[in-house]
Amino acid sequence: MIRTGHLELLAPARNADIGIEAVNHGADAVYIGGPSFGARASAENTVSDIARLVAHAHKFNAKIFVALNTILHDNELEAARDLVWQLYDAGTDALIVQDMGLLEMDLPPIQLHASTQTDIRTVEKAVFLDQVGFSQIVLARELDLTSIRHIAEATTCNLEFFVHGALCVAFSGQCFISHAHTGRSANRGECSQACRLPYALEDAQGRVLANDKHLLSVKDNDQSANLRALIDAGIRSFKIEGRYKDMAYVKNATAHYRTLLDEIITERPELSRASSGRCTFTFTPQPEKTFNRSATDYFVNGRKADIGAFDTPKFAGEEVGQVTKLGKDFVELQTEVELHNGDGISFFDSHKELVGLRINTVEGGRIYPNEMPVDLRRGMMLYRNRDHAYMRLLEKPSAERRMRVDMSFVETDNGFALTLTDEDGCTVRVDQPLEKQPAQNLERAEPQLRENLSKLGNTDFVAGEVVVAWSQPWFIPASAVNALRRDAVEQLQAMRAMTYQRPPRRQPAEPPAIYPEDTLSYLANVYNHKAREFYEKHGVKAIAAAYEANEELGEVSLMITKHCLRFSYAMCPKEAKGVIGVQGTITAEPMTLINGKDRLTLRFDCKKCEMHVMGKIRKNVLQMPQPQPVQFHARRPVE
Repeated sequence: MIRTGHLELLAPARNADIGIEAVNHGADAVYIGGPSFGARASAENTVSDIARLVAHAHKFNAKIFVALNTILHDNELEAARDLVWQLYDAGTDALIVQDMGLLEMDLPPIQLHASTQTDIRTVEKAVFLDQVGFSQIVLARELDLTSIRHIAEATTCNLEFFVHGALCVAFSGQCFISHAHTGRSANRGECSQACRLPYALEDAQGRVLANDKHLLSVKDNDQSANLRALIDAGIRSFKIEGRYKDMAYVKNATAHYRTLLDEIITERPELSRASSGRCTFTFTPQPEKTFNRSATDYFVNGRKADIGAFDTPKFAGEEVGQVTKLGKDFVELQTEVELHNGDGISFFDSHKELVGLRINTVEGGRIYPNEMPVDLRRGMMLYRNRDHAYMRLLEKPSAERRMRVDMSFVETDNGFALTLTDEDGCTVRVDQPLEKQPAQNLERAEPQLRENLSKLGNTDFVAGEVVVAWSQPWFIPASAVNALRRDAVEQLQAMRAMTYQRPPRRQPAEPPAIYPEDTLSYLANVYNHKAREFYEKHGVKAIAAAYEANEELGEVSLMITKHCLRFSYAMCPKEAKGVIGVQGTITAEPMTLINGKDRLTLRFDCKKCEMHVMGKIRKNVLQMPQPQPVQFHARRPVE
């Protein structure tokens, strides 16, 4: 294992403005979708948007990764290639990809990262991707610390891991329910989120174990308590989920993990930040205040019983207190939480549905909502899913990011010179001819000069050490000091931009690495001839088409997940071995998920601790519309 001590905080961005704020709040890198081919079809941005974000990020040596992580149809390959060149010309640092066909194409020397959709759960798969040219790989969310450590020991590329945000219940890239039922493919960026729907659950005998529950919906990821363990296991990039999330979520989550990682870096001198500058915030990061389905650390420390968000896939919020009295237009409750006018409140009604309301006025323990809910009862628990005062803080400018710069002011033969050296070692010197006049106030001259030099205002810098070396105190007009400082800062910014180096593209091993298997099913998501060529070059003999090609028409696994409903309902044979129930010893018999007319069979691979959701393509979605080539403006030649 050859891995640096740089720790990368990787934040999401739905658009360039959110990405800029992610950088301002401490992100070392930001990932964002381009104008097409990203696995979030509603989170697209123009190349000029991305170029604007790149320019801001690079000022702090932060990087921009563009998600180009859908599987590509044959007639999209040329458009995808053209887009990659445009993104490279715009300054993008890396591409996040799923489709291996891209590795067989004429791409610029841009770094490649393996998307979470490549489903990296084994040492063998990680080693293979490490050898074919990926500089960074996103490990499966389902891995535990031991598995992560084994992968780290066997690879040299950077290891990335999701530490916060929504969890896909399926192994990423291995969910086809959306395509089978609606024609909208998750691997093509159009997931219909069947996992967040309500279901009934029946056992093999037809008994209803659960009704109208969101049984495939899991809580949101939060690895705050596991960062040190993940670092020790080999993780170097800490990824926040959320390319659909709003500005407040990204600010809050990024600031939270920036604070935690900085604490660890301070404790451990062998570790460092992957970008430049330090952040100050106008708020205290509290990730529970912005969208979440409550928290789980998933499987990092082994299987846990309470990972499901079965009651609702929505944001219920923090507990406030129980209702004690209901009036015509008010609600009284017992609470120790300070509520505010404009807060959002929610509760579960008698049908177990989450209902929301807005507080108009708060008077002590009494709240006056914008309208009285019909189904609210005494004893019900209220939650706050919008803290109005907190959100107001996040709506305003809420962070500053500055880089330390040391200053050396010296006397020259015909005037003075100012040298700036930033925290990355970039140095500039500006000379200013000036007639020398002795200072009238000898004691005040040097402190005044230091104070004026340190006034870096709205620049990206903050003054560190200020050294003044002169033969005697001189009178220097404030206008001259300001001009000297301004010119020096402009030159330093220009030098930083000129010396910024994008990370290099990694070369694949020669001879080509051999893929761990010689046969690929539809689960490999091979959707074009270039991807087929890639796998053939790496030793695969039999390659099935992707599920989206509509060649798998029988009952197959539409979802493979480590989330197990037998385990959730205390029916796991491993956990309950020898327990005698109504029907005898518990075994891993199939179960059935029911949503309306849809019936999905659950089969259990107990050896692997996996649950398979079985089904087939609906007849009305057998023929997907043929994708059309996407046109982009002509690219500039690489300089």
